[in-house]
Amino acid sequence: MTTEIPWLTLLIVLPLVGAAAVWGLGATSARRHLRTVAVVFGLAELVLLGLAISAFDISDAGTYQLTETHAWIPQLGVSYAVGADGVALLLVGLAVLLVPLVILAAWREQDGDLAKLRHYLGLVLLLEAFMVAVFVARDVFFFYVLFEAMLIPVYFMIGGFGGGAQRRYAAVKFLLFSLAGGLVMLVAVIALYLNGPGGEQGFLTQNLVDHLAANPLAVSTERLLFLGFFLAFAIKAPLFPVHTWLPDAAEHAPAGTSTLLVGVLDKVGTFGMLTLCLPLFPNASRWAAPVVVVLAVVSILYGALMAIGQSDIMRLIAYTSVSHFGFIVLGIFSFTSLSVSGASFYMFNHGISTGALFLLAGFLVARHPARSQRLADYGGLQRVTPVLAGTFLVAGLSALSLPGLSTFVSEIMVLVGTFSRSHPAALVAVLGVVLAALYVLLTYQKVFTGKAPHDLVGTPDLGAREKWVVAPLVVALLVLGFYPAPALDLVREPADATMTAVGLENPPTTPDLLSVEGSDS
Repeated sequence: MTTEIPWLTLLIVLPLVGAAAVWGLGATSARRHLRTVAVVFGLAELVLLGLAISAFDISDAGTYQLTETHAWIPQLGVSYAVGADGVALLLVGLAVLLVPLVILAAWREQDGDLAKLRHYLGLVLLLEAFMVAVFVARDVFFFYVLFEAMLIPVYFMIGGFGGGAQRRYAAVKFLLFSLAGGLVMLVAVIALYLNGPGGEQGFLTQNLVDHLAANPLAVSTERLLFLGFFLAFAIKAPLFPVHTWLPDAAEHAPAGTSTLLVGVLDKVGTFGMLTLCLPLFPNASRWAAPVVVVLAVVSILYGALMAIGQSDIMRLIAYTSVSHFGFIVLGIFSFTSLSVSGASFYMFNHGISTGALFLLAGFLVARHPARSQRLADYGGLQRVTPVLAGTFLVAGLSALSLPGLSTFVSEIMVLVGTFSRSHPAALVAVLGVVLAALYVLLTYQKVFTGKAPHDLVGTPDLGAREKWVVAPLVVALLVLGFYPAPALDLVREPADATMTAVGLENPPTTPDLLSVEGSDS
């Protein structure tokens, strides 16, 4: 569905204008307003998203709406093409929600160096524009450009604003891993174009899908192209064994950067698997599915076990995400409507849950006299900072998918959908739920129970600004836990479209998706 108002373009442009406005506050007298300017643009983007959603037909969420297509580099077949289905709209909403919260969370950072804070907030808004654009890009080359462009602000946000002597090492490691995957993907993108319809719109995703359906690739060619895309997305996701950049990045990046990196950017990997790998290379996707499912299950267990053994709270949260991304990939490649819709909903829920954990961990570390991230340096804070302890517990319980929280809905959908396709994969994956209870409860015990160290006795609890940061995330976890229908309405039809794209039907034992979702609504 096209629209006279270019909603998606406006959603991309507004953060760019915000970044320019923040960077433009160069005078010393104006710098004190930069936080306010950044927050205003973040909230304005949220309002604009609400208007875009009002123009979106949720009953037809499986088709791309709010579309725009303009020639960009017609000689190469590249177009500026944007459009959103239900899954894309949900992930755009995740990015737009988290950005103003990250800005508020960074309100007191760099108080002694407003020029440095100005650059950080400008990078956050620039990154927001890239995040929105990559989820709505409907031209493969345009998607690739955005996929690579996102690396630039994140690299500087880790290396320039992170903590510890190894922050530059972590930034370079993130960049090298991502560039390696991106270069392999570039080769696959070029090869895909050469095997596509060509012409001035030869990179349009739908044109490529239609052409390849009518003119199937050779088996070996399709598998190689699939692997080129999948490797880049597996690194971004991150999926075992190409995940090792993530713990280092999370340990040394600011909490807000980790929130956007793990909560939103990494979803580009699983989103790409869902919207590019499966429809472009359906036969190769079915061929690779058994191995991908094994890697997903290994990621679930490996990430959880590594999280249990961590002594650094930021690395711990990063490893929990490796485990959770395993669930998402498992749901996608189990090829049932229930598991795919659950994986799509899981992407949103993980962003909310992990975002809350990273932000709360950032508040916790900021309160320590030495800004220590070591779990052993804490204890007894549930009596000293009860609000911080309570909200951290809620966020932690969402990480273990406690019933009543939105993460439970998506995780149970993935597990039930997977079980109908592969009993062994689902049964082994369930062990990840047990391990999640261990790493969440053990962490809470170390940090918040027992006797508080002498230097933490007078630790202040969350202030009003920090409560405003955490409250929307906790509310989202609770509301969507008891009433997930609005989100499930967005992912149901795209999941059915995915099943059609890969040429598979639900196993006979798959529960009726409508009845399962209807019982929650």
